[in-house]
Amino acid sequence: MSAVAGKVAASPVLDSKRLVVKIGSALLVDSETGKLHQSWLDALCDDIAAAHARGQEVLIVTSGAIAIGRGPLGMVGRKLRLEEKQAAAATGQMRLTQAYQNSLDRHGITVAQVLVTLDDTESRRRYLNARNTLDTLLKLRAVPVINENDSVATAEIRFGDNDRLAARVAQMISADTLVLLSDIDGLYTADPRVKPDAVLVPEVREVTPGIEAMAGITSTGYGSGGMTTKIMAAKICMGAGCRMAIAPGKPRHPLQALIDGGRCTWFSPATEPRAARKRWIAGHVQTLGTLVVDDGAVTALRAGKSLLPAGVVDVSGDFGRGDAVDVCTRDGKLVAKGLSAYTAQGMRAIKGQKSEKIEEILGYRGRAEVIHRDDMAVEA
Repeated sequence: MSAVAGKVAASPVLDSKRLVVKIGSALLVDSETGKLHQSWLDALCDDIAAAHARGQEVLIVTSGAIAIGRGPLGMVGRKLRLEEKQAAAATGQMRLTQAYQNSLDRHGITVAQVLVTLDDTESRRRYLNARNTLDTLLKLRAVPVINENDSVATAEIRFGDNDRLAARVAQMISADTLVLLSDIDGLYTADPRVKPDAVLVPEVREVTPGIEAMAGITSTGYGSGGMTTKIMAAKICMGAGCRMAIAPGKPRHPLQALIDGGRCTWFSPATEPRAARKRWIAGHVQTLGTLVVDDGAVTALRAGKSLLPAGVVDVSGDFGRGDAVDVCTRDGKLVAKGLSAYTAQGMRAIKGQKSEKIEEILGYRGRAEVIHRDDMAVEA
């Protein structure tokens, strides 16, 4: 099968259950004045509200905190040192979130600010905490507005670009669609500003070396600072079973334009998010312990259910919350592999108990499941 397809039949946006939208600074903020493009933001939020009304869960990954924070601190129009960028981010984050809340308030939608660093998506325990927080916000019908925590992040713990941050967020919450709104309308066979005969690629089914070469390595925005990071984001998304679009963001109502068949490039994975996540758990995560379960739990797991503490009869190993463990029968046969919602110590305390007893035993109310079905790969 070719890595490049000729045409996408219908917009995947309408089929999305969890939709992540990434917005760059240049779309939100005037670079010369530091002022917000309010009318553009309102039009985008109209699109987001429409998706919300269709029952879709929407998350926003946004740049712009530093750009908006420059003005109040008198730092517009000059290059900033690291500590000045962090000060601008601290000032701008509040204003940025408030701008989204004011715009979505018109539709009765609540916004939640979530600040993350690279560590939050790579440490399994922090990853699990962040994912659970975002899952809860989405279930409560809020729209999380996510940004890199520029006010405290150092060079060692930064993503450095919100394209990859958006891809990691999509991977984290098993989103099925990521839309990168950009000043570029998609991937071309070459940089169209250098080669006028370059052709837009409407769909990519596999990120091959040839596709990577199309991004180029240049000093322009299309190269290492622009399209290259978008291709890296696409690789993350496709590995997680999430489709991704590079689409123009400057027009009003950019999501609606995408639904209406506007120009873009779709990166289409071979599998869906849940299957990709289970494959990752099954083949790429080292286990740090073992849970022995009773026959009733084995039957439930093979029927696609989560593992409850009542079904656990023994615990071995030293693992933390979010670490991977093997799930075995009493005679040692491997049944599944999954991410534990509790530490080894906590698991030993609650094994064999009803879920409603967890708070009484541990002193806090954790998840009812010790391994959720979405965090588990069951052996065939």
